[in-house]
This record gives sequence, structure tokens and C-alpha cells, in this order.
Amino acid sequence: MRLRRIYRNFIKNNLFVKVIFVFAVIVILTVIGFSYFLFNFISASIVRNELDNQREAMDRVNQYLEQKYEWVQAVVQDSYRDNLLSDNISYLLKHSYQEYLQYRLGEGYTGGGGSANAISYFGDKFGADSDIRNIIVYSSDKQAMYVYKSVGSPKIYQTNASRSYIPDLMSMEGSNASTPNVWVRKLIEQWDNRLYSMRSRINDKNTLKNIGQIVVYFDSEMIRQSLMSSSEASKGTILVLTPEGQVMFDSSGRYYGQSYPYLDRIDAFQETADLDEPSYVSMLQSNTAGYKIVGISPKSEMAESYERLKNTIILIAAICILIAVVIPSLLIASISKRTNKIVRFMKKVEGGDLGARLQDPREDELGQISRSFNDMVEELNRMIDREYKAEIRLRQSELAALQARVNPHFLYNTLEVIRMRALSQGAEDVGEMIYSLAALFRNSVRGGAECKLGEELEMCRLFLELFRIRYKDKLAFEIDCPPELLTVRIPKLMLQPIVENYIVHGMESNRTDNRIRIEAKADDGRIRFRVWNNGKPIDAERLKKIRIELDYPETEGSSFGLRSVHERLKLAYGPEYGIELASDPSEGTVVTMDIPGPGLAA
Repeated sequence: MRLRRIYRNFIKNNLFVKVIFVFAVIVILTVIGFSYFLFNFISASIVRNELDNQREAMDRVNQYLEQKYEWVQAVVQDSYRDNLLSDNISYLLKHSYQEYLQYRLGEGYTGGGGSANAISYFGDKFGADSDIRNIIVYSSDKQAMYVYKSVGSPKIYQTNASRSYIPDLMSMEGSNASTPNVWVRKLIEQWDNRLYSMRSRINDKNTLKNIGQIVVYFDSEMIRQSLMSSSEASKGTILVLTPEGQVMFDSSGRYYGQSYPYLDRIDAFQETADLDEPSYVSMLQSNTAGYKIVGISPKSEMAESYERLKNTIILIAAICILIAVVIPSLLIASISKRTNKIVRFMKKVEGGDLGARLQDPREDELGQISRSFNDMVEELNRMIDREYKAEIRLRQSELAALQARVNPHFLYNTLEVIRMRALSQGAEDVGEMIYSLAALFRNSVRGGAECKLGEELEMCRLFLELFRIRYKDKLAFEIDCPPELLTVRIPKLMLQPIVENYIVHGMESNRTDNRIRIEAKADDGRIRFRVWNNGKPIDAERLKKIRIELDYPETEGSSFGLRSVHERLKLAYGPEYGIELASDPSEGTVVTMDIPGPGLAA
């Protein structure tokens, strides 16, 4: 119950609290949405950057291993270029070591010199690279292994197929890059797990038959130096695996000496995999040596990269929300206070306290409302003071209205007496003039701003009839209007001032052929009026001046009648309507007017 009362008093009936609440919700949702989008965008950018760093590290590892592989291949290829050396190596691998020594010392050896010594050739290669731990030269025919553990002479091991798996292993096809075989390790007593091997087959140069192979064991930890060559360390783990999953290199050191347990979950076409934990996975395959380089970046480790970013964005978002909500809320609270003050003063006036005044010197909208309220109260006081005077003036106006109704009636009766007197004296023309004049007076004092076109034309006819009688046969007029237009409503006194303007300014009393013609016809959705006369023409300078004066508001002076009609047409129908005036000595003077056709019929 108490919560409902609080809601009704402070929220439901308080517009400004609703505005603050809606504004706060919009700001909070907007800032949270933008922060979420910004965080996702930047965090994704950080992840991409870290993955790019890891791929660059993988490229460096690949370049390093490719160099080792190419070096091993070059050892064999270089031997082929020296015929004596190639023959020496072939003899070594096809015969026993004792036979090779006899070959070197006996008459069958024709090479001479030490540069073609196969034993020395491979021994010298040991010192060419500090990453080498062992060089193994294997003879397929004699199943013998020449193992170099340092620069100099090798140690010779016999690998009889009946007592060892090594001959079978050496004869098997496989990738050129792998981990040292466990049987070979046992034979040569090499138990360091952090090694990888590169091998190359050795063929007889003359018969191209395979006669053996060279296997070089490299220190895996030396690969780490290629990772340290970059100024920006990559996150995650980089593995070098054989096709069977044996670990040639592990930057974390966890999987040396064993198969990688998640090999079946790694797919070159998938960017993520569920390994020890959900991780990003990148893969680089060597088509020549056969190894694959795998980059693994746990998502939790990546998240640590942008954890500080998340906290920063949350802090900035909270500050933005605080500023965006508190400052407008203070401003709206100030406006609410001033508005409530205006409402309280309005209620005072509503209760009858007409002396209440608002004091708000500010120039904004509420300040203007306050001043307008004060002006309204003052005006209300003045209206109350004038109430009795207004009542008296109302009574006087009613009396004047009654008097106005009596005076025209008296005037019509008086004109009728004069007309009857003229007729009794035989002055019929005078009687007709008085009749026309009385009809004009009666029509002019009739109320209303509009009249029918037939009534306006009748006024023009009566007016022209007066002057036709006055000037006998010197004036002729003609009125042409289709019967269906006689009931159209038009502004009162629209045509009569045009006719009067002709009588005053255009008609020449010394002529006997003065003529005026009034036409009305429907034309393309409008009604067009044309008043033509053959009276005194208007010179070009005067005509130009009249056309300019038509666009001025009604003022006293020349062309008052034309300007009055022109201005009333614009006010009634719009700025595109009005009077058009043309005058030519040979064709006469023409006044043209248009009014809209539809909707004007009575």
C-alpha cells in the first residue's frame, strides 16, 4: 500500500520523474550496448593480433626447420657433385669398414688425397652446425650404422635383421622429418628426448640404386631461438609434430618423448578445438619434410590479454552512465521545481487570489511563461474592472443597431415619395433614376460579405442604367453571363467598383459611342470575368504605375477601387488571384479577374 502511494505521488503523477527514468534507461542501455560492442570488437582484435603473432612465430619455426632439412639434403647433393667422393661413399656403404680401409690403401683405390674420404666428409659436417647432436650414416647392404657423436671418426654398429628391428625401420618409407627411433636410441645410447631427426636417402650415382641414408639428430630446444628472434613474444604453445603425432618440438616442454594426445581433435579447417581446454588452433603443414606445426592458444590465456581492457571499459562505462544520468537529472530537477512553482501559482489564481505574481527573471521558456502568466492575471484584473463599462457599451450598441435598422427604412420611403412626385409631374426619367438609386442603396446596406453573381450583375446594371438615363443615348452597356453561373457566390462589390472606375475615369461625355461590356464564363475550373470599355485609354507610364500600385495594401489615393478589389481577391482565394489590367488605344481597356469555380455555387 505504501509503495503504491509512493508510486502514485512521485512517479505516476510526476512527468519529470518519468522523463528522468526513461532517459536513464535509454542511456544505460545505450552505454552498455556500445560498451559490449566495443569490448567484443577490441577483444576480437587483440585475439586476432595474438593469433597473427603466433602464426608469425610458426613461420619462423618452419623456416628454421626447412633450413635444417635443406642442409641435410645438401650434404647428399654435394657428394654427388664430386665423382671421387661419390664413389668413395658408395664403396663405404656397399662394403664393410675393413674392406673400405683396404680399398683406401690398396691398389684398387685411384682417388688419392684426403678430400674424397667418406668418413672424413661426414665427420666434418658434424662441426658445421652447432644444433647437431648425432649424424648417422646407414648402409642398407651391410646393415651397418656409422654414428658420429662428435667431429672425427664414427662409431660403427652392426644391425643384423635377425636380432634388431632397425634394418626394417630404415627400409620403411616415411616422412623425412621425425623423432629419433627408440631402437636406434637404445643402440647408440642416445636418451635425450628433446631431439628431432632429418634424413635423406643416399643412392649410387651410377646405378641410382638406394644404398643407404643419412640421419641427422638436431637439438629441439635450439628451435626456441627462432621464437626469441621476435621483439613481441607470442602466447600459447607451438608444437612440431610428425604425421603420426610424435612431438619433434614443444615450446611448453610438456609432451617430449610421447605422442600428442589430441592429434585427432586438430583440424586444419577449424579455428577452435576442445583440447585440455577450449583453444584457438593454427596449423602449418610442410609438404617436403612431412612435419606439421601446430599453434595452440587457450581461450583462457587469451582472455587474460584483454582482462584489463574489460575492467577499463566497465569503469569508463560506469563513469559515462553516472555523468549522463546525474547531470541531466539535476537540470530536469531544476526545471521540475520551477514548473511546480508555476502550477502552484495557477492554483492560487484558480482559487481567487488575483494578487499572486511569479518572480522568475530567467529568459528561457519557463521565464516567458511566468511573465505571460503575470500579464494574464493583470489583464484579468483589468477586464474585471472594465466589466460594467463593457455592459453599458453593449446596451448602447444594441440601441444603435435598432436605430440603423430604422434609418434606411426612412430613406427608402423618402426616395419613393420623391419618385412618385416626379412621375406625377411627368419627369419619368427622373423617376427611373430615383428607383435605380433606391435599389442600389437597399442592396449596398444589406449585410454579408458575399452575394450571388446575379445580384452583383443587377447592381452593375442599375448603376449603368442611372448614367444611361443621365447621358441619354451617349452610353450603351451589355452584360453577358450564362444562366448556370448566376447563383455562384462571389465577394460583394467585386464588379461594381470596376464599372464605377470606368464611369469616373474612362467615359467621355462628348462622345456618343461610349460602350462597356461585362462578361462572365466558366474556363478550365475557374470563372473568368472580363470588363471591357472603349473609353479613354490609359497611357503606358500610367498603366505601369497602376500595376505596381495593385500589389500594395489598401491606402487612400488613386486607383482605390481597383486596389480594393485586387486585395480582396488575394485574401479570399490566394496570392495567385487578382486583377489583370490592359489598355490599348485601338482595342480599348480590359479588366480581367478569375475566381475558383468548384464549391462556389449556392
